[in-house]
Amino acid sequence: MEGEGAPGGAPDPSARASAVVAGGILLSRLTGLVRESLLRGVLGLGPAADAFAAALRIPNLLQNLLGEGSLSAAFIPVYSRLLGEGRQEEAGRVAGAVAGLLTALAGGLATVGILAARPLAHLLAPGFEGARMELTVDLIRVTTAGVGLLVLAAWCLGVLNSHRRFFLSYVAPVLWNVAQVAVLAAAILGDWEPANTARSLAWGLVAGGLLQFGIQAIGVRRLRTGIRPSAAWRLPGVVEVIRRSGPAVLGRGVLQLSAYLDLVLASLLVTGAVAGLMSAQVLYVLPVSLFALSVAAAELPEMSRHPDGAGVAQRGGTAMRRTSFFLVFSSVAYLALGDLIVGALFGWGAFDGDDAIAVWLVLGAYALGLPALGVSRICQSVLYSRGDTTGPARIAALRMAVAGGIGLAVMFPLDRLSIVDGSLVGWADLFQGWGPLEGAGDQATAAPHLGAVGLAIGSAG
Repeated sequence: MEGEGAPGGAPDPSARASAVVAGGILLSRLTGLVRESLLRGVLGLGPAADAFAAALRIPNLLQNLLGEGSLSAAFIPVYSRLLGEGRQEEAGRVAGAVAGLLTALAGGLATVGILAARPLAHLLAPGFEGARMELTVDLIRVTTAGVGLLVLAAWCLGVLNSHRRFFLSYVAPVLWNVAQVAVLAAAILGDWEPANTARSLAWGLVAGGLLQFGIQAIGVRRLRTGIRPSAAWRLPGVVEVIRRSGPAVLGRGVLQLSAYLDLVLASLLVTGAVAGLMSAQVLYVLPVSLFALSVAAAELPEMSRHPDGAGVAQRGGTAMRRTSFFLVFSSVAYLALGDLIVGALFGWGAFDGDDAIAVWLVLGAYALGLPALGVSRICQSVLYSRGDTTGPARIAALRMAVAGGIGLAVMFPLDRLSIVDGSLVGWADLFQGWGPLEGAGDQATAAPHLGAVGLAIGSAG
């Protein structure tokens, strides 16, 4: 199923490969949902949940800037092309040099993150104050320590995918989730305080990163490619990877970069907006990962090996048709049944019925843009296989500007609405001025507010 080639006359293996990727992603996402369900039950939408959500953005962002995002766009096409041309030795040297470069960059950035945790916290969540800000600073110091492990795990993914070994690289995040589930289970049994739970979760994140990298490193070693980390950064293949990586950071990492903007804006809203946004995003990205990312990941190495531009376009069109049906169905399901889905996954412990409705409304707004987002991932892979990383970067920059503008325009009015006993209240205040509610950044209320829905509307637009 994941061999290096297909027999002559055999069906195109990319459909089977995308199913393998989807299977690995499904297992990873299911454990992620378990983790998120436990997290919401233990921390709810309180200050500790907001702090952990903010601190989690550092490893997520850097992983996608230095790891999976840029590597998928820049490294996989170059490495796959060399393999397809039979230049295995040169491919191994390029992969080793890229590994050395990523190790140096990730180590340096992790050191900066630890030393500059406080200004980073103010940059990530400028609306946080008091104990919530102090906890965020503590958590950032821990989570940035694991950045290098996650980046190297993404490098392993690039190597394995290029050799058509898909399952291991996409199921490995299960270990990352399991490490945090173990911490949450201990917190429930030990009745830990929310702040202590958040700190332990940060260390669980680091342990999970080590496990995720370790299992993939074993898979890379079994390929017997002779890859050795090096500092041979002037190799033509490495220079090409670096050249493609700059614009690819924005083009491939649009979800993470726009999520960072959402986090900054959400920190200006009533307490709970950050955690609510994060819960909705867990569900929002699930169908994109299963039905679009899986196909895009399987197609990218094949399209990169393909010498014919017309053939690449044909593969891309087939991939888009394969994903569109499922994404439209997912969008309708979230809009119609989102309250039941959110309640079933998160509706226990500190997470009550009003919280479920608030997250459903955020999810429903996100769902409006699901089909377009999925198709855009296929288009990115088509362009990346042809060496074009600039076009997707420009489109991504425009998208973020539009999403941020719309979100900023509507989030403060919607933050005046809240849910009390299943009903929307605050309509009379909806247009009573524009700007954050007084003391919103450090205000813990019994009723969830709907400012995060405005940010989701911007992202969907």
